[in-house]
Amino acid sequence: MDAMSAPIEAVLQALADPVRLKMVRQLAERDGEISCSGFDVAVTKSTLTHHLRTLREAGVIQGRQQGTTRFNSLRRNDLDLAFPGLLDAILAAPAVDHQPSGQPHAISG
Repeated sequence: MDAMSAPIEAVLQALADPVRLKMVRQLAERDGEISCSGFDVAVTKSTLTHHLRTLREAGVIQGRQQGTTRFNSLRRNDLDLAFPGLLDAILAAPAVDHQPSGQPHAISG
C-alpha cells in the first residue's frame, strides 16, 4: 500500500488500546520487523491476532509472510506523510498503566 487510506479516527482508535500501543512502541524501538510471536505482550495468541489485525486494518502496520512466519513492521513513512507529527507525539507521550481502581498513572517503559 503506497498511500495512507485509513481515516485518522481508525488510526487513533487502533492506537488507543494500551496493548496495541505497546506493540507499536516495540516496533518503533526496533525500527524493523517483529514476528507475531516476538511481541512482548501478555495476551493469548488469539488476542494477539486480533490486535495485529486491528493495527493492520487501521494502516498502522503491515505484514510480510516468510515461510510459516509473519513479520510485522510499522508504516512510519505512510503515517508521517498522512498525519505529520502524530506518531512522534504518541510515542513521546509517557506510557500509562490503568490500574483496577480506574486511576491511570505513568509507567516507565
